Amino acid sequence: MTETTTPRKKRPTQEERRARKSAARFYAVQALFQMEASDVPIGEITRQFEAHRIGVETPEEIWAEADLGHFRHLVETTVDQQAAIDQMTDRALVAKWPISRIDPTLRALFRAAGAELLATATPPKVVISQYVEIASAFFPEGREANFVNAVLDHMAREARADAF
Repeated sequence: MTETTTPRKKRPTQEERRARKSAARFYAVQALFQMEASDVPIGEITRQFEAHRIGVETPEEIWAEADLGHFRHLVETTVDQQAAIDQMTDRALVAKWPISRIDPTLRALFRAAGAELLATATPPKVVISQYVEIASAFFPEGREANFVNAVLDHMAREARADAF
């Protein structure tokens, strides 16, 4: 009698785990933007992302794998704590620029980053650098990355003062 073994799934490396968390952040910003732009409930948007974007390969493109738990946590925390996150963002912006007046992509980015600052153990400097990279991806020729860095630094110092 011979035994058949099923191949064991290889555990992702630390670098692969980091890349999946980064992708989860990117997708969270996109999902939050889509929620605001379309008025579609976030649960439906999350399902759409998981079914049609995250890790999906088509003849035209390949969507990166993501840490689904982190993606869901960011989106759910943002929705649950949006008022507190928006208030924290408003305090980080100059008085003439309330969150309602900024670009909707940046608003989604600040919300996702705020959720991560408030509800995860990720070091604030990692959160800031990750979302600055996302800002650079969305605005490759603008000054938005510097703006994001300054606003998130202020938000991080408020949310996690003990880390500074």
